[in-house]
Amino acid sequence: MTDSRLRLKEDFEFYARNCLKIRTKEEGLLPLILNDAQLYIHNKLEEQKKKTGKVRGIVLKGRQQGVSTYVEGRFLHNTTHNKGVRAFILTHDAESTNALFEMTERYYENLPRFVKPQIGASNAKELSFGKLDSGYKIGTAGNKAVGRGQTIQYFHGSEVAFWQNASEHTKGIMQAIPNGDGTEVILESTANGVGNYFHQQWKAAEKGTSDFIPIFVPWYWQSEYRRNADDFTPDDDELKLVELYGLDVKQLSWRRMKIAELATDGEDGEISFRQEYPNNAVEAFQVTGGGQTLINSDHCMKARKATYNGNGPLIVGVDPSRGGDRFTFISRQGRKMHTQEAYTGAQCDKLGKNVALCKAKLDTVCPIAGKKPDMMFVDFGSGADIVDRLHELGYEDRVKAVHFGSTPLDPIKYKNKRNEIWGEMGSWITDESMLVDIPDSDEIQADMCASPYDRDSNDRKVLWSKDKIKKILGFSPDYGDAGALTFTEPVNTAVIEAINFSSPFG
Repeated sequence: MTDSRLRLKEDFEFYARNCLKIRTKEEGLLPLILNDAQLYIHNKLEEQKKKTGKVRGIVLKGRQQGVSTYVEGRFLHNTTHNKGVRAFILTHDAESTNALFEMTERYYENLPRFVKPQIGASNAKELSFGKLDSGYKIGTAGNKAVGRGQTIQYFHGSEVAFWQNASEHTKGIMQAIPNGDGTEVILESTANGVGNYFHQQWKAAEKGTSDFIPIFVPWYWQSEYRRNADDFTPDDDELKLVELYGLDVKQLSWRRMKIAELATDGEDGEISFRQEYPNNAVEAFQVTGGGQTLINSDHCMKARKATYNGNGPLIVGVDPSRGGDRFTFISRQGRKMHTQEAYTGAQCDKLGKNVALCKAKLDTVCPIAGKKPDMMFVDFGSGADIVDRLHELGYEDRVKAVHFGSTPLDPIKYKNKRNEIWGEMGSWITDESMLVDIPDSDEIQADMCASPYDRDSNDRKVLWSKDKIKKILGFSPDYGDAGALTFTEPVNTAVIEAINFSSPFG
């Protein structure tokens, strides 16, 4: 095999630009040169494949960013360079099924002769490469039985958030994929609210509780998402986007135009834009059927990009595991959240292990703060036994249990302790006059933004119950609870007053 042929087999990016053709609106057929989004996804998947031997990726993206174009090319490459393998693509509707199969046929028809295998039996939804005994098939998610009874090495779930019968497909076609080296499963979609199969799988990948890696692709990576800005003047909100995401005026002009287009039939154009063209994953998965949130994604992004040296007492919030949730820690010192940690499964399935995790945290000097924690606040609901045991071990002065339903320090402003600690954390991170620094973590941002609230008869902000959040959003905001616990009560008041923080909670 020549060097070029070997590279075509082993280097998909090289193969794509030399062998695959895509149809463009302006210039007809052109080589598939991976754009920024496609190249980012490719590198992430190849990194995972090198590490684990297989690909399991879930991609959250905006509209028309070329993800399906990339995956269809990748799987055609796989099936035409390997023997006895099958690729299956499952789309959300018949129109998409036809469009993606047409794309694949175009890829095949325009392949150079030396990489174009002979077609065997084929039909309107299947290509079979006879001598290779390999094949490529596509189906629509509306059919509950689609894909059953097959063995599939490469699976692409397209627009998974819009699948009908998602649970049936999980039981069926997803079980047809061996969990072996060389297999690939790529799920991708624009968001479609929360609580559905795609959102659940994204959260599992984000939390590290599945084999999938989360890959987010922001809209502003698309070079074509720009518009003439000769007469464009950014408003204050748009200038914040420049600060947070580095957008230029042509991107802002395009965004404003698109928001106006989406503001039809009573829809909020900006909310629709955030779902269809998100800046970050939290924006994409929006709360439905309820109120506002205490903390939004822009506040989190600003805090993620900030750098601040913490001062004062070092406080640790602990949200113990319950019913499969994570056992989480967050450390905070004044205006800086230092660290985040999470444990799952066998790491925290017994009281002794939980106590050991907390004890290790109490006895360890924080590498950033340069000191041991001054106080640890633990959620009483699932941590009462942990607190009792730590007190027995001599940590009474540095460990306290927090009853979320107990009376708050400020009952006029807050309904109970849970609302108070979340409310104080919300005020802390949204205060425009103070610099706040949190870990640069999608997980922390997602959990902090999972803070929807309504108002009671006294006009107090009342968070949704944890059960309601889990039911509607599909996950428990464990890092959010751990962070909020660091606002339980003042610690070392003299130090806090000396550095003149605006909030008595630091």
